Amino acid sequence: MLDDFLTRAALAATGLSLATGPLGSFVVWRRMAYFGDATAHAAILGVALALATDLPIGLGTLVVALAMAVTVAALSSRGWAMDTTLGVLAHSALAFGLVAVSFFPTVRTDLSAWLFGDILAVSRTDLAVIWGGALLVLALLAWRWQALLTATLSEDLAHAAGIRPDRERLVLVIALALVVALALKIVGALLIAAMLIIPAAAARALARTPEAMALGAVVIGMVAGLGGLGLSLWQDTPAGPSIIVVASGLFALTALRQRG
Repeated sequence: MLDDFLTRAALAATGLSLATGPLGSFVVWRRMAYFGDATAHAAILGVALALATDLPIGLGTLVVALAMAVTVAALSSRGWAMDTTLGVLAHSALAFGLVAVSFFPTVRTDLSAWLFGDILAVSRTDLAVIWGGALLVLALLAWRWQALLTATLSEDLAHAAGIRPDRERLVLVIALALVVALALKIVGALLIAAMLIIPAAAARALARTPEAMALGAVVIGMVAGLGGLGLSLWQDTPAGPSIIVVASGLFALTALRQRG
């Protein structure tokens, strides 16, 4: 079964949705959309680092994404203006990454795969990494779920309950870096944030509890993944962007339902 590239792609999209659903819900609740974008943009710098040091691409991406996320979290806790900090770091990391990749001529023609993803090229090893990483993110979020919800609702309430908001922020930062590393090959650096935000935003219009929203985001992400692959196969469109197009359509439907 796994010899079929389309089956592997479908399993990869499904595995990624398991992680992006609940994590994306926290991104929406905490209004961290630009934070996720900055971490995703840093992924291209991670690709360059991996190529320069002969490291696996996923490891290089994870290291740089984690460094970016921790840096942003540290600066925000010191009172730096978040939108300005994220803007500077996100675009700087992307530019440095694109310049660094240009020193590797064999990679230039494949750069679009890192920017927009190449889910149809997912291998068995990639599939194992994606599912293993997704389950790790799920376990991390499940372990800290109640504390994360409390810290998201109110930092004062978290302090009163003996919860350290900065520690919970670090948990989200680590999970975000892991998801960026997992999603790079599927939807690419420019579309990772969309996969985090759009399914969660769509589920928000349908859910009445945080848990229902997280579960709804997983389901919508899976439908978007499979629907995007179907659209790509039908119209011969890029698979990564097609997944986001379907996710956007689902968001529009839930928004119309909420208005009605």
